[in-house]
Amino acid sequence: MVRQLVDLHQRAIRYLRVSITDLCNLRCVYCRPPEGVKLVTHDDILRYEEILTIIEIARDLGITKVRITGGEPLVRRGVVQFMERLLSMPGIEDVGLTTNGTRLAAMVAQLRTIGLRRVNISLDTLRREVFAQITGSDALDTVLEGISAALGAGFNPVKINVVLLKGINEGDIPGFAKMTLDTPVDVRFIERMPFGPGEALNPPNPFSAAYALDMIREAFGSLEEVDRDSLAGPARMFRIRGAQGRIGVIEPVTGHFCGTCNRMRLTAKGTLRPCLMSSREIDIKKVLRSGASREQVAEVLRFAVRAKPAGSHSDHCLEPQEGMNRIGG
Repeated sequence: MVRQLVDLHQRAIRYLRVSITDLCNLRCVYCRPPEGVKLVTHDDILRYEEILTIIEIARDLGITKVRITGGEPLVRRGVVQFMERLLSMPGIEDVGLTTNGTRLAAMVAQLRTIGLRRVNISLDTLRREVFAQITGSDALDTVLEGISAALGAGFNPVKINVVLLKGINEGDIPGFAKMTLDTPVDVRFIERMPFGPGEALNPPNPFSAAYALDMIREAFGSLEEVDRDSLAGPARMFRIRGAQGRIGVIEPVTGHFCGTCNRMRLTAKGTLRPCLMSSREIDIKKVLRSGASREQVAEVLRFAVRAKPAGSHSDHCLEPQEGMNRIGG
């Protein structure tokens, strides 16, 4: 198959992140401001059939990896049936799900039965009081139960995504690293990207992934750098000697990995976002609902790919003014 999604900087785009809802049952401090956010109306949310059509067309243009996100994707009704159809789509080699874990334990058996194998769980602390501070919810035990259930059901990999929040979760870094000693999980420390409507409301400051690695080395000794999976994202991966799991760092602030970016985002409201750090969006829903042909929809995808900037610090990349619940995590 000839790849048709190549941007102006010669990056082949093969990864589509798809937000199926902007709804979430948590209120994380870096995602939503205290006064809340304006939600997308029911009519404006992409229907499952529309999402599958866009993915099919993107697949025919070279997309091989799809990750389902939100908001919190497991709160949307019919998500298991939708995922089952996606998992059976020929040509899509890698399907993953990103969740906050609060509904995972209750749904893990269904998700495993339909063929899902990869899951990312967002969790920023192992302390109950800090979890409540970050998320506005006393649900830490439920999330930990979801992680355990995913491991017990044979999900591989199970990835835990930890956003680094200065002054809030530094003390959790060694505990997360310790999880990898006896558990086959990938714990990935992610530098917080400072954007969105909450920025003016005194949000937590980010700290670097390098600092997190230094903390882990101080607690556990030297780390072995290991190879990434062939379809892996931008994480650099390490392992504590003798550990079952791995440690990853994702450095969007200090690492500047835009040169290898291979992804596009489809938001729940039906727009394509060429770059996370750009406010530019291309409306594919309007074209799709106008009765356009598959080739016309494909041309919107090509146009969006050509609109990808060289990097997050280019003139075409502006600080987005929406929270991650609307963009897609």
